[in-house]
Amino acid sequence: MAPLMLQQVQMFLPDELNVAFSAGLTDSGKVGPFDEETTLIFSKTITNIGQGYNSSAGVFTAPVRGLYFFSFTAADYLKGYMGLYLYRNEQPIIFSLDLNDHGGYASTTSAVALQLDEGDRVHLALPASYRLYDDSRNFSVFSGFLLFPV
Repeated sequence: MAPLMLQQVQMFLPDELNVAFSAGLTDSGKVGPFDEETTLIFSKTITNIGQGYNSSAGVFTAPVRGLYFFSFTAADYLKGYMGLYLYRNEQPIIFSLDLNDHGGYASTTSAVALQLDEGDRVHLALPASYRLYDDSRNFSVFSGFLLFPV
């Protein structure tokens, strides 16, 4: 029996199971520091299959119950702390932190698999007094996709 081709497999998947997004943060350079924790709006949509990511609010909303995979990379170029929280609804799940002690470009990356219910929301937040950097080269990117429904 011949293996199924990707196009053949996709024919069997309902449209609501085709979920994937990637978005860059901004073209404007530095982001932050802010006086309080701030939800980051990754406004440069690279991919948004299934329309689960809202680039105006910076929030992904799960269209179906399932296991999802999320990753992000954040960059900065000045000395100091950079870091991000990844939230599921209003609960912080992971915190990724780096101290840029040399003053050149530095980045931090993290990833997590999360079981989400339909309607659960995932977003990234910048803690108070932290900052990031992004420009047209997309140093800071937020991505996610559905691994499988549960």
